[in-house]
Amino acid sequence: MKHPIAGIFCPHIVPLDARGKIHEEELRRYVDWLIESGVHGLYPNGSTGEFTRFTPEERRQIVRIVCQQAAGRVPVLAGAAEAHIGETLDACAQYAEYGARAVAIVSPFYYKLSAESVYAYFREIALQSPIDVTLYNIPMFASPIDVPTIRRLAEFERIVGIKDSSGDLAFMMRMMEAVKPVRPDFVFLTGWEAILLPMLLMGCDGGTNATSGVVPELTRKLYELTRAGELEQAKRLQFRLLELFDTMLFSADFPEGFRTAVELRGIRLGKSRQPLSDTQQVDRQRLSRVLQCILSDFGMVQQPAGGCPPQAGPTSLTPTSPAPTSLEVDRDQVGHVAQMVVEELRRRGVM
Repeated sequence: MKHPIAGIFCPHIVPLDARGKIHEEELRRYVDWLIESGVHGLYPNGSTGEFTRFTPEERRQIVRIVCQQAAGRVPVLAGAAEAHIGETLDACAQYAEYGARAVAIVSPFYYKLSAESVYAYFREIALQSPIDVTLYNIPMFASPIDVPTIRRLAEFERIVGIKDSSGDLAFMMRMMEAVKPVRPDFVFLTGWEAILLPMLLMGCDGGTNATSGVVPELTRKLYELTRAGELEQAKRLQFRLLELFDTMLFSADFPEGFRTAVELRGIRLGKSRQPLSDTQQVDRQRLSRVLQCILSDFGMVQQPAGGCPPQAGPTSLTPTSPAPTSLEVDRDQVGHVAQMVVEELRRRGVM
């Protein structure tokens, strides 16, 4: 029986050795740690995994190692996007042989294509792929996949879902409304941390969230709290994870902040293939301290020497604790969206 594509799929970073090559032993250790820490699935060759900084041969090596180490404990959703459709199909065939559950394929990048060209691209893949396909919509880097196109592509049995990293909650809702009536089994995954809770409330099946590579225990907890209807606790955890996410995202060029945080959890990632200037090296040291303070607040690591500044608000995730007070704009936006979702669900009689 096939693993379901649901829950938290981790788009993990790839450790490198002193020569800048894939550190297989450490990658296997990282995979074990992620699975033991609660992720529902693994997502190699994603944006967080810097897939564009590896050769096609290395991308295949990464998926092979991840599938071997996962050994059926959790499903693997492998990024299979290549610049040429023939190479993409070759990757699909290879990843099916390795034992991946499905592949995620971003729409054509570099050239901005029409909706009809995007449809033709995925149609060709759907007709020839030997493995299930999830669409990957990331309009900031690739040709967008609009709702009518998604609806048309959902007619192909081989296309089983979509990962959306637009961060647009309304767009995701329109997608679900258009596709679910004709394809109830179609999988929806959100790739944007800030709307994980609202999207789960609206029926999203899970997320491919970069924080799960840093704090897999907490990202899974958010998923479980939401599924269990423990919404007050879920909202507090969503706010805190947003604080961590924003710090990693905006304090350094992506995904350098995430690399720093993963290393604080004890994974040896090595030097990134993206060189850092002297100024960036200093900024990375500062970022490391800030992230260590945030992670220590979660109880994940020890505080840095000299301690941390006073917290902006209570850190407990018990039902009686008030929500944290940092990042007020993001909190207000997330809270407002979550409340709108809850009210809509109640109106429909779902809650």
